[in-house]
Amino acid sequence: MEIRIDKWLWAVRLYKTRSLAAEACKKGKVLVQNVQVKPSRIVKVGDIIQVRKNPVLYSYKVLALPKNRMNAKLVPQYMEDVTTPDQQELIELGKIATKMGRPRGTGRPTKKERRDLEKFFELYFLDDDEY
Repeated sequence: MEIRIDKWLWAVRLYKTRSLAAEACKKGKVLVQNVQVKPSRIVKVGDIIQVRKNPVLYSYKVLALPKNRMNAKLVPQYMEDVTTPDQQELIELGKIATKMGRPRGTGRPTKKERRDLEKFFELYFLDDDEY
């Protein structure tokens, strides 16, 4: 059995729609064995698939090939998260940054707060190709 990478990304719930998965492939945000791939690339069991969702490069090992989209509880049977520790650290930093933001229900940020937030994210998290 074989499956296209865009369909696999959608089936294991990494992207909400197959067209979003295909678009990510076209933009070079999906790598297989450290090589950018087209949406039509065939996935094999054992492949390491990397997905860039700024600022983190997530890595997943293909354990099995699904026939169609699955329940979230079944995803661990089809893929294993093998993201590197340095990328895991970036995820944790992002979580901490969101917790240190404004308390819930305090309204929109002021103009100065918005500028400070933008400056912070430009320096540490965003690539130039996002905007």
